Amino acid sequence: MDNEIRIDPPDFKSGFIAIVGAPNVGKSTLMNRILGEKLSITSKKPQTTRNRILGVLHQPDSQLIFIDTPGVHLARRLLNVRIVETAVAALGDVDLVLLMIDVSAADSISENHLVTHLNKTQRPAVLALNKIDRVDKSRLLGMIDNWSGCYPFKALVPISAKTGEQVDTLIATLQSHLSKGPPFFPDDQVTDLPERFFAAEMIREKVFRLTGAEIPYATAVTIESFSENPNRPLITIHATIHVERSSQKGILIGKHGAKLKQIGTEARHAIEGMLGTRVFLKLFVRVDRNWSRDTKALRRFGY
Repeated sequence: MDNEIRIDPPDFKSGFIAIVGAPNVGKSTLMNRILGEKLSITSKKPQTTRNRILGVLHQPDSQLIFIDTPGVHLARRLLNVRIVETAVAALGDVDLVLLMIDVSAADSISENHLVTHLNKTQRPAVLALNKIDRVDKSRLLGMIDNWSGCYPFKALVPISAKTGEQVDTLIATLQSHLSKGPPFFPDDQVTDLPERFFAAEMIREKVFRLTGAEIPYATAVTIESFSENPNRPLITIHATIHVERSSQKGILIGKHGAKLKQIGTEARHAIEGMLGTRVFLKLFVRVDRNWSRDTKALRRFGY
């Protein structure tokens, strides 16, 4: 069978777009909404995203490559410093910056930090004023006026990533500010990250959602093995949840193993939805003392 030859229109546009902002402004929710599928994990807790997640939006006349970045905040721990460095570095690597703010809860320290970096890089940028479903629309005009004076944004678009309001307008705006160019990824590719990465992220998401206090911020997840059964549709995954103290291990496991079982069950369902096949998931909990302050451990865990 002959391979189909893709012929793109002469005015085809493509480019890389970094989604940046303070923690919990809705960056991951927006990228998942734009792509129509879940790539970035989410929770109500801040600093859920730790890595740069790439997602590709394919359109007939364009290819928009989004990079979801960790939330920029005042960091003290080594892990958080690395996370913020990851987000800020994205400003210099892309064709367009999408700065997101939460109109219902401003974070002036993080926002000023990001605007300072924008002024240094002078990257073209679009501002998305998110969570308009939470505020009186009459307040938006004043916010738009205030932000217009902070940086020469190409456009300012009020949106709700949660409900989808104005998201199509935002996509069209971003596309209009990209240059002509060929696609960087084939039509069937949505990300450049492996399935093992997303399996670990889905486990970490359940830790964030199902535990409280400091537990989510003291955990990292590694995939020890990821194997397909040649005789039936089943993928076996062995994963380790790393914590910093023995007391955290006890909380994570729970009474008679109940909490770990809950995390494993919900993570397994999420991974099965992603992979489209049955999954056998085995979780282990290991204490790696103060891993978030250890340079070697951070490197081993991919930070």
